[in-house]
Amino acid sequence: MLKSLLKSFVKRFGCEILGPQRSYAAERSLAGLLRQEQINLVLDVGANSGQFANELRAGGYAGRIVSFEPLATAHAQLLSKARFDPNWTIADRTAIGATTESVAIHVSGNSVSSSILDMLPSHLESEPESRYVDKETVPVNLLDDLCAFSLSDHVLLNIDVQGYERQALEGATRVLGACRAVICEMSLLPLYEGQVLAKELWNLLVQKGFEPWSLEPGFRHPATGRMLQLDGIFVRRKEGSLE
Repeated sequence: MLKSLLKSFVKRFGCEILGPQRSYAAERSLAGLLRQEQINLVLDVGANSGQFANELRAGGYAGRIVSFEPLATAHAQLLSKARFDPNWTIADRTAIGATTESVAIHVSGNSVSSSILDMLPSHLESEPESRYVDKETVPVNLLDDLCAFSLSDHVLLNIDVQGYERQALEGATRVLGACRAVICEMSLLPLYEGQVLAKELWNLLVQKGFEPWSLEPGFRHPATGRMLQLDGIFVRRKEGSLE
């Protein structure tokens, strides 16, 4: 009775009390993935100001991280955070795509929703602070042209590029061949003009030799609770696994 009352009380303030099984599920899933695949190199594409790298370090991962970020302010923040971490490399400022060019990237008010693609009303309605407030001209490069590996590298590729996932993957054919695992943000309905949705990204990764390992909840509509984005975790398909 007391537990129910407490949960009802905190919900009035937009908060929720979760048991340890739910509240730490994503952290345990990531830690388990790193252990299972013996990851020693993480490529963090669309790193923003280093949220994923911080999560890795907080979870005990001490291996190499290479972060890629196009926005000027976020890139400067990455450089500052990585100064005292010898295993964290910040690549030159660039977006990741399927061609080598220069493009205009939209800068969102919350930074994390910034994208090369135009934002749709479905996204803005769900997160008003994501409204575009500026533009920056940035280089675009193929991930294949920026990365080299050794036989001892067990690679995890994390992609968080706000609707530009297909282009990032199309420019990473060789990188995907070296990956033990991929984490890719996926949308369940269009949030950016021209983006592909979760089903197509799922099929693309399966075609590249991966199988689904976990789905982690992400961005929800604040009023309806509908899931808008999630993180799909995929691992290299083992011999004998079902497709």
